[in-house]
Amino acid sequence: MSRFRRLFDASVNATKRALSGNFDDLMPPPERFIYNFNSKKELNKWHLYSDSELGGLSTASLEITESENGPTTGIFSGNLSLDVDEGSKWNISRGGFCGMRSKKFNAFIDLDSYDTIAMKIKGDGRCYISTIYTENWVNSPAQMEDNSWQAFVYVPKDNWYIAKIPLSRYLPTWRGNVIDAEIEMNPSRILGMSLSVNAEGGVPGAITGPGDFRVELDWIKALRHNEL
Repeated sequence: MSRFRRLFDASVNATKRALSGNFDDLMPPPERFIYNFNSKKELNKWHLYSDSELGGLSTASLEITESENGPTTGIFSGNLSLDVDEGSKWNISRGGFCGMRSKKFNAFIDLDSYDTIAMKIKGDGRCYISTIYTENWVNSPAQMEDNSWQAFVYVPKDNWYIAKIPLSRYLPTWRGNVIDAEIEMNPSRILGMSLSVNAEGGVPGAITGPGDFRVELDWIKALRHNEL
């Protein structure tokens, strides 16, 4: 059989499978790992930020758990302070926030086939903020600043919990404030993610105020149709 004939037959068979409704080979998997927190190498994909960059006194750390028998996880912890360094050159009236942000992907990550972000976490009863960063086209196209989309994540205390956040729940924000406009995220042009915590605000029933915070992370995935 000639090479041309083999290519022709392969093309015909692929077309027949598609027309018969057998699209399994064409669909992406029902879940996609985005981040694991199982090694120091994985933690190096993230960096910390806090109000200390503006003269606040909050502190944060990101560490790996030490375990000989069980799997390792990442721990994002610190202390939220509303106080401000009197010698700060920045004109802020109070502090009270910390976060961990991923370094940018080498290219865009395409989550267009998925509808939910899931994360396995164990926390302290506080409310955290999950942020997705996308290509800049909404807020300030002339500036080098990513668009941000945010959703609250309540983390129950002391027990592992899988939080599932539909992409439709992420709201467009500009420097922490929700943009009052009907615009949609482009999930095919994602640049990175972050997880942050504020001393004030959040969902009813969550712990608020200054003081210590601690959340343990196992993984972050993208899901399709709420599959796990």
